[in-house]
Amino acid sequence: MKYILSIDQSTSGTKALLLDENGLLLGRADLPHQQKINSLGWVSHDPIEIYENTIAAAKKLIEAHNADASQIAAIGISNQRETSLIWDRTTGEPVADAVVWQCGRAQPICDRLESYAEMIRQKTGLRLSPYFPAAKWAWILENTPGISGRELCAGTIDSWLVYKLTGQFKTDYSNASRTQLFNISTLRWDEDLCRLFGVDPGMLPEVCMSDSRFGDTDMDGLFPRPVPIYGVLGDSHGALFGQGCVNPGMGKATYGTGSSVMVNIGEKPVFSGRGIVTSLAWGMGGKISYVLEGNINYTGSVIKWLVDEVKLLSSSKDAGRLAMQADPNDCTYLVPAFTGLGAPYWKSDARAVICGMGRGTGRAEIVKAAEESIGYQIADVVKAMEADGASLKELRADGGPTRDKYLMQFQADILGLPVAVPEREELSGIGAGYCAGIAAGVYPKDIISRTERRYYRPEQSEDWIDEHYKGWKNAVNMLMK
Repeated sequence: MKYILSIDQSTSGTKALLLDENGLLLGRADLPHQQKINSLGWVSHDPIEIYENTIAAAKKLIEAHNADASQIAAIGISNQRETSLIWDRTTGEPVADAVVWQCGRAQPICDRLESYAEMIRQKTGLRLSPYFPAAKWAWILENTPGISGRELCAGTIDSWLVYKLTGQFKTDYSNASRTQLFNISTLRWDEDLCRLFGVDPGMLPEVCMSDSRFGDTDMDGLFPRPVPIYGVLGDSHGALFGQGCVNPGMGKATYGTGSSVMVNIGEKPVFSGRGIVTSLAWGMGGKISYVLEGNINYTGSVIKWLVDEVKLLSSSKDAGRLAMQADPNDCTYLVPAFTGLGAPYWKSDARAVICGMGRGTGRAEIVKAAEESIGYQIADVVKAMEADGASLKELRADGGPTRDKYLMQFQADILGLPVAVPEREELSGIGAGYCAGIAAGVYPKDIISRTERRYYRPEQSEDWIDEHYKGWKNAVNMLMK
């Protein structure tokens, strides 16, 4: 028996997944980490806690399943992508907490670089935004005392974990393409962009194929011998691979804290003029693939907000059931711009709004509006991609919220497209595990085609779509003024 261990380091916690030699998921172990949110809405994570949880989750998983650690053939890693940190290359200690992808604290840095926005987009495929690591690293460098003269590493969570686990300072093409410092045409760190943001290129990791051997690790003594890390992918890219979207025109939406909508566009980049960004899907088998992508700040976390702050739900699992009880004719809309609007609007100073309530609007109707806000935001991105030339026959969906039947049916209805949900939820980690397993020679290349899916098919007319979408666009336009 050979196993693949996959680490899925997400925004809310760390999952360890154990896959057998046939690619079947044997089990998972989860550990949450603290969400540090201050009065300004800045969001941070403790990198040391994330590393320690990675080791602890792997140990918990292996012990729970009584697995023989000596039979683990390879490790894959998927990670929350734009979360950014800087650490001391000598001591391996972070100079500050990691700035989470949702955090907009670096907006002033983007404001002063606004005249370079189009040049940045042409080089990186990304809109100038504090969402991406370049401005976050610049903010850390400008606002952290006592770091001048030190030998520093600037990385995302994947390179941090690889560094701590193996001593190697590396990242993969998918993560590098999301930093706003990587030229996606030349496939190199761009010195002009580094100069603009004040980031020394020497601080940045070596960029490798996603199926490279990133180094070996014994997971802090957990394994009897070092095991190779063979697959590293940003979480959305891992989900795209795990969904089998390896051909142009195939796309997926990952429903998590936020959401990534991603469509494979093949081996040549296409640059969008409609608020969609261009990234690298991955580098595998010596070839590069590109994607169109739209990122949304708040999707699954909207329901978490209803649970934790508003107290309308005792559990996020109750959202779909309650939404089904709401008046279907209620016209309440919620635009969850708690830290601005992402794609395709890119308005970081927007703030959330709830509107259209009537006297009969109650708890169920507000929950329904929250549920539907997720579907509308996904639809906004898909419609922009279609205007850019993408032609989707179906949308493949993954992530915990796909268990919500109300949400998935609404998504199919508002898109007018089938939504295909795999039987397994952990596609980000499974995709990285498949990548590692293929690279290690444990899995055949066609393993990604074996996923079973259930389909939600649209049940509403075009008039219904137009009517509902008009109300959503009116609500969004209130924030765009």
